[in-house]
Amino acid sequence: MTIKGSLQTTDKATMIGKVSSRTHVNTHRKTASIVGIFFIIGTVAGVLSGLVTLPVLEEADYLSRVAANESQIVLGAVLVLVMGFPLAMIPVVMFPIFKKYSELLALGAVVFRGVLEAVTYIILALGLLLLIPLSQEFVNAGAPTASYLQSLGAMLTELSYWTNHVLAIVFTIGAAMLYWLFFKTKLIPNWLALWGFIGAILYFAAPIANMFDAQHLPLSLGVKWGYLMIPLAIQEMVFALWLIVKGFNPAAIAALVEKRI
Repeated sequence: MTIKGSLQTTDKATMIGKVSSRTHVNTHRKTASIVGIFFIIGTVAGVLSGLVTLPVLEEADYLSRVAANESQIVLGAVLVLVMGFPLAMIPVVMFPIFKKYSELLALGAVVFRGVLEAVTYIILALGLLLLIPLSQEFVNAGAPTASYLQSLGAMLTELSYWTNHVLAIVFTIGAAMLYWLFFKTKLIPNWLALWGFIGAILYFAAPIANMFDAQHLPLSLGVKWGYLMIPLAIQEMVFALWLIVKGFNPAAIAALVEKRI
């Protein structure tokens, strides 16, 4: 091969490399936006679910209220699923990127933040939906049977209470993995990734402490141990907006692409 031919081949390879790099950056820019949108959809749906169902479920005669407001409970259950599935998809969407750094951690995030979290959301939704036939039976039953149905209703609400704690534990283990991967890959600023990682640790402590608390208070922001959940709750909204507006760090994406090659 002549020197001229060699230079042309080199230039062509360089041009292809640049085009490939731009393609990867554009692809991952879309991925970042999708992840950010998933965070916002999940958060908004979760808040709406609480606003729809809590006014009914917090009443002393909640079974009668459920029977009179079935569509409200169904909507709440649907919103729980709308919250859960986008959030569970986040580690799945990020897996092709994260596995270039650590396939084990990336898979762990999929298991905890994806599969197990999705299962707990399904259990929560089913718990709400099962209250509907139970409430109908309660309204139509006589006094002796009604007492038994109240006990079943209490068991369902307790199931939801403890499932929320399990969900919080599973969620934070997966979140810690995700934010550690974000920190190590430099896809987002270190301060934002560390904020998420530390927030996940604090969030993890909340359900554990609440489970051992004799008061058995609701696991909610601003309720005793729930204050530990606030840093991560704020961080995830900042994180979502950052991904939508800024996307991933192009230099970090290029480094991961080169590492794969």
